[in-house]
Amino acid sequence: MKDALLIDHNQATMTTTLDSISHSAAQTQRLGARLGELLQGGELILLNGQLGTGKTTFTQGLAQGLGIAEQINSPTFTLLKEYKRRSSAGLKPGGLPKHGPVPPALYHFDLYRLDDPDEIFDLGFEDYFEGNDICVVEWAEKADLYWPSNHLSIRLKILSETKRGLFFTAIGPRYCELLRQFQKNTYATAGS
Repeated sequence: MKDALLIDHNQATMTTTLDSISHSAAQTQRLGARLGELLQGGELILLNGQLGTGKTTFTQGLAQGLGIAEQINSPTFTLLKEYKRRSSAGLKPGGLPKHGPVPPALYHFDLYRLDDPDEIFDLGFEDYFEGNDICVVEWAEKADLYWPSNHLSIRLKILSETKRGLFFTAIGPRYCELLRQFQKNTYATAGS
């Protein structure tokens, strides 16, 4: 993959940005998968952009990178969908994992139908954003003032019928390192 440029790393605010271009829906999914492979749990990924920019497509790739086999679709009418990363083959009787801790779940939020940002509190969503699972929020700009200060924000933009711009903004040391690792794993050339 190419078409990426690490734009800025600001030590004072611990912000790192990355500008990337996807040339197809499949490439947008691959970008999501590359990011998903790096997630450990407790991450908050905020997706912004107009209808049709690829927010759900990116989330589908993210889920693939996490090893989630379920079909991912937009939770526009339910606001939240939960996807577990474990299979019944990996569980002991009683639902306990055979080896190690249970991997974090993916919580996929869609705030498109949210009329008032305070609704995220009325629905109890804020508890998810501070937990050990992975939260991906589509239409995150609808609640911009409420997000924890450390997170990864991705703005998707239509450049042509198939081409999308993805602008990543990492805020906080953990997310800056995540974005640097994502860039390294995704855009490293054979000669580097």
